[in-house]
Amino acid sequence: MVPTVGMETHVELRTNSKMFCGCPADHFGKKPNTQTCPVCLGLPGALPVPNKKAIEWTIMIALSLNCKINKESKFDRKHYFYPDLPKGYQISQYDEPISVDGYLDTTFGRVGIERIHIEEDTGKLQHKKINGLRPGEPSGSESENVSLVDFNRSGVPLVEIVTKPDIHSGSQAKEFEQKLQQVLRYIAVSDCDMEKGSMRLEANISWGFDWGYKVEVKNLNSFKFVDKAINYELERQKKVLEEGDIPSQETRGWSETENKTTPQRYKETAADYRYFPEPDIPPMEFSEDFINSIKNRIPELPFTKLEKFINKFKIRSTYAEILVSQKETAMMAEKVLEESVKAGMNPDLVAGILVNQKIDLKKISPKTLLDMVKKKGSSLSVNEGSIKLWVNEALRQMPQAVVDFKNGKLNALSALVGLVMQLSKGKADPKLTKKLLEDMLK
Repeated sequence: MVPTVGMETHVELRTNSKMFCGCPADHFGKKPNTQTCPVCLGLPGALPVPNKKAIEWTIMIALSLNCKINKESKFDRKHYFYPDLPKGYQISQYDEPISVDGYLDTTFGRVGIERIHIEEDTGKLQHKKINGLRPGEPSGSESENVSLVDFNRSGVPLVEIVTKPDIHSGSQAKEFEQKLQQVLRYIAVSDCDMEKGSMRLEANISWGFDWGYKVEVKNLNSFKFVDKAINYELERQKKVLEEGDIPSQETRGWSETENKTTPQRYKETAADYRYFPEPDIPPMEFSEDFINSIKNRIPELPFTKLEKFINKFKIRSTYAEILVSQKETAMMAEKVLEESVKAGMNPDLVAGILVNQKIDLKKISPKTLLDMVKKKGSSLSVNEGSIKLWVNEALRQMPQAVVDFKNGKLNALSALVGLVMQLSKGKADPKLTKKLLEDMLK
């Protein structure tokens, strides 16, 4: 049996207006039901008008993830009844999505992307305990549990990214989602803030295809929970299969307090949603020129910048991964590294200072930073953390000295101390340097 996992990622786009109306899309923290209109409330006679920017950004996401853009695409109605869905259906996409067949590489292997489509978000349910709910009741009346609906989120542009079942562990799913978030933030289409719900994760989990079932796990609002929930669910399903039963096809939720998945409802199939083409929105057609114009707006992506940092500047991968983790940091770090090359400095050493000293690149220019690194007595070059950087560099440059020391040649330690003093331009404390080297060599 092989663990088989596919991820569904829902991402709210940071457009100014909603998907099919002119209401503001920024709903977080706003007073309930103050950003609504007849369209996003689903009132009779209201007609949707697609948000062009949201469609362009969906194509940009797809191109960034190596997807094929369908030249023809359409919207569909997805029917289901839930209190946060005012129309009784959701405008989504079914058999003709905007894009298909992409991929994103992880250290565990390539994860294929089945499809990327755009739809409207639903409203948001709030479960509360309220006093004096009914009109005319005194404020001291017995409290009761109620569910309230805030429609501010209803109609916000929502992109769904569906992977192929190419994920085989919680760790791989976690890495995939982290890299996906990084790409989306680089192209600036969403803040992907899971605490605010602008990036929501679901996992479809089974042990291979032969058993004919699939369990969907919702309520995964952190990368840590993705990892834990998938691993827990695989173990739960494995026990069921070993007992001779087949796990139920259902939707389950992740309980943070109990660290386990719990049943929610029967898992629907596509037929249950009674999809049919949205009659109020004509089909879309995309020309090659239109697609290329969007492609030309895509900035340098994180994996491309990572390769540049490693291959062009020759800095170690651990530093490069940290420096490219956020777009703004990566852009400023690149300027510093370029200046370090011009100044004849070791970019890897400079990158180590940026990472280990947690330099705030927003508050210091590349030239000023490099002057501080070179200047004797600089606050960046007198503490133990900086000496450790030079020690690491010395060990990297003199691997034979490490071998000699381990073979009992104590003079090798003196050679390493000498190199640290050279790298630090005489600034490192010799006694502390020797102690740090001995600790690391042991």
